[in-house]
Amino acid sequence: MGLFERRRFAALSRSERRQEVDDVRRHLEEFARTRVGVEAFVEPRTTVTPSTVLLVASSGEWTRRRVADPKIVQRLAQQLRVPVYDVRLVGYPRRMREWNERNRPDAAGA
Repeated sequence: MGLFERRRFAALSRSERRQEVDDVRRHLEEFARTRVGVEAFVEPRTTVTPSTVLLVASSGEWTRRRVADPKIVQRLAQQLRVPVYDVRLVGYPRRMREWNERNRPDAAGA
C-alpha cells in the first residue's frame, strides 16, 4: 500500500473500512475453500507496506492481501483449518516459486 493508498484507507468511514476487511476475508475464504493444501504465511509490516497474509495452495498458486492486524490471520486460519507460518522464520515455499516460474508471462510473446 503506497502513501496515497494509505491516506485513502485512513479517509474511509468506519463502515467502508469494515466492508474492505470483509471483502478481503471473503476472498481468502474462497481461495482456501476452492484449493487443496492451503497454508497461510504472515508477512510483517515494513516501512513501505502493511502486514499481509499470503495463502499458498499445494499447487503453488497463491494470493496475497493486506491485513490490519496479523491476529486476524490467526483467527481466520483457525476457522478455515489452515496452518499459519511466519514467513520470517520459514521463508516462502518452493512450490510458490515454481508456480511463478511456470506461469510467468512469455517475454518473447509480449
